[in-house]
Amino acid sequence: MDIKQFWDSAVSYTEYLRDAGERLGNPKNTQEADYAEYYRLGIQRMNRMWDKYLPNSEQVETFAKKKFNGKILIISEAWCGDASQVIPVVVKFFEQFEVRITYRDQEPSLIDNYLTNGGKSIPIVIFLDEEFNEIAHWGPRPKHGTELLEKHKANPEEFTRDQFYVELQTYYAKNRGFDTIEELLELL
Repeated sequence: MDIKQFWDSAVSYTEYLRDAGERLGNPKNTQEADYAEYYRLGIQRMNRMWDKYLPNSEQVETFAKKKFNGKILIISEAWCGDASQVIPVVVKFFEQFEVRITYRDQEPSLIDNYLTNGGKSIPIVIFLDEEFNEIAHWGPRPKHGTELLEKHKANPEEFTRDQFYVELQTYYAKNRGFDTIEELLELL
């Protein structure tokens, strides 16, 4: 797999937000039309997280010691609830590096290399060196989010899908990206 081809066609965070707004306002296909509410929520959550997230000074110090000098490629779609909470945090924390976003559904051969339990879960954050070799990858959500999902799957009658979504989004709002960055730093 030539990950550089995905990097070359990937977009900036600003372009990603603009594309999400265009898909919401002018869907190109049935899926985009069906996902209109998810696009609206995703844009709202990304804007809120961008405004609320402040990098933690201890995490900034820890990252400086890592001596990372590469690029970050994220596989995502703006309609994804996890992506809307994770992407702004990653972009803001790693703002001194090139961070680009490629669309999961544009060319599936990339996401097929990063399946989560056989599914195309997003976002996937991929750390690359200067020659586009993978250093590490992470996703699709922080460990606590995965625990909430497992709780729902284990007993969907008692911990319903709606309860899962409410608890997950509440967790993201209260945690404000701390766990996401902490887990990414552990990988580097």
